Amino acid sequence: MQIDLNADLAEGYGPWRMGDDEALLDMVSSANIACGFHAGDPLIMEQAVRAAAARGVDIGAHVGFPDRQGFGRRAMQIEPTELAAMVVYQLGALSGITRANGARMTHMSFHGALGNMAAADEALARPLVEAVARFDPALIVVSSTSRAIESAAGACGLRVATTFLADRAYDAQGLLVPRRLPGSVIHDRDAVLTRVRRLLREGVVETYDGTVIAAPAHSILLHGDTEGAVALARDIRREIESGGGVIRPVSSLMGEAQRA
Repeated sequence: MQIDLNADLAEGYGPWRMGDDEALLDMVSSANIACGFHAGDPLIMEQAVRAAAARGVDIGAHVGFPDRQGFGRRAMQIEPTELAAMVVYQLGALSGITRANGARMTHMSFHGALGNMAAADEALARPLVEAVARFDPALIVVSSTSRAIESAAGACGLRVATTFLADRAYDAQGLLVPRRLPGSVIHDRDAVLTRVRRLLREGVVETYDGTVIAAPAHSILLHGDTEGAVALARDIRREIESGGGVIRPVSSLMGEAQRA
């Protein structure tokens, strides 16, 4: 099996740091970099871009609501036209920093509440994904399982890389369970590794209500702000490689899928 291992990074602000980006970049093959709305600032973004580029790690934009206080995890009621402009704004910010450092941006993903809302609502997903296509039709959209985002991307000719969130619970439709529910975020290391092991061997995940559903995945996502994220990334990488799996950047995997 070939799979991408990615993490959300650059989620500090000013002197405040969230997670150990440098250590995580030694473990992953792709990085989703905050673009200054839910977290991040120009210097943190540039540091993450340089560190990722030096390691050959794919660079992607992690686009969210303008909500630093809530870390982008609070739902905001913003008109889709304005949200689409915010998507372009964030993509442009990271793309500019990436280009200035001699690298390229390969993918993007929707963060937190924005991602959850778009995943469940095609009427919202459509203008946001169209904004991505207008900005750069070569970008890969990295998303948790979502018919809404996949449908919108298909209509725009964009590639979608489905990512498996190892530490988040799913519902029977393959959507993420709201964080307000107990057990929606899985903190137990052994439970996370068991989920990863089952994904790799069987291609399935047990949902919040105990049913088992198919979980096709090009990528496994880690949250960089989670306590113990570096150790967990190391364990997941070991789990993949000990089973004969190969970790590759998402752009490499999706490039092959497109040629096929």
